[in-house]
Amino acid sequence: MASPVRIGVVGATGAVGTVTLELLRERGYEQLRAFASARSAGRMLGELEVEEATPEALSAGDLDVCLFSVGTSASRELVPHAVAGGAIAVDKSSAYRLQDGVPLVVPEVNGDRLDEHDGILANPNCCAIPLTMALKPLHDAAGLARVRVSTYQSMSGAGAQRMEELRATAPAEAHLDMDWDFDGEDFEEESKLRAETRKILDLPQLPISVTCVRVPVLVGHSEAIWVETEDPLPAAEARALYADARGIRLEDVPRPRDAVGADDVLIGRVRQDETVPNGLVLFVACDNLRKGAALNAIQIAELALRARAVPAPARA
Repeated sequence: MASPVRIGVVGATGAVGTVTLELLRERGYEQLRAFASARSAGRMLGELEVEEATPEALSAGDLDVCLFSVGTSASRELVPHAVAGGAIAVDKSSAYRLQDGVPLVVPEVNGDRLDEHDGILANPNCCAIPLTMALKPLHDAAGLARVRVSTYQSMSGAGAQRMEELRATAPAEAHLDMDWDFDGEDFEEESKLRAETRKILDLPQLPISVTCVRVPVLVGHSEAIWVETEDPLPAAEARALYADARGIRLEDVPRPRDAVGADDVLIGRVRQDETVPNGLVLFVACDNLRKGAALNAIQIAELALRARAVPAPARA
């Protein structure tokens, strides 16, 4: 059954935008509009003609939802206009994630925060989404005392151009990178992941150490996570928690290639960390364009629409 919800995808020609349109069609949304910069206006994405994302177009009052996958400065300029036009804006950039009064949402983790929004909802960093999904069941069961995480982030997280660069790179020339802004101590990505995880879990003092690395993989982010819980939690019980958790698929060895195209976050290698009391180690893989970005944003919008009583498509 088709949905009457009118949705605009801003940044529709980018790596996340194209996945967003694909997922929206899969989920039964038909009243879709594609927006991008002036240089992409007029381009065809299937049957959709790309429109220029201008304040006038987004504030016209003919959209119920706007899903933004653009840069921070563009989001700061355009999101308020979409909200002024009556749309719910779900923004993927870092523009609003840490702003007071703007919920930063992973539906499986803190979907109850959605009723606090004033039109703007923030979609977390593509590593914060799988990380918080991995931490939430452990926190609920035994509390979190400390977290350490090392990320292995694919080129698609840096955009379509970097994906093309990797495709053109000889395997022997591929390398690891740390290509984020650096303040002399942390890369910007590391600071984001720490701050966003604390906000999503509502644990502002959570000790969390982060190291982020870019790897020569096209799609799929991975994370090695070391957790210290407040109370003892055997690895077998942690695996049982993950087996029952919504949005998680328990695997022996999660790999980014196995996560591509999957809606679930893959979690495995769950074992005791014998170096600390109450320690656990696990490995996570996630399709960063799908659940790490586009799908999570759509799920946020669907929860917000449900609260606003705009019908979403009937699901099989």
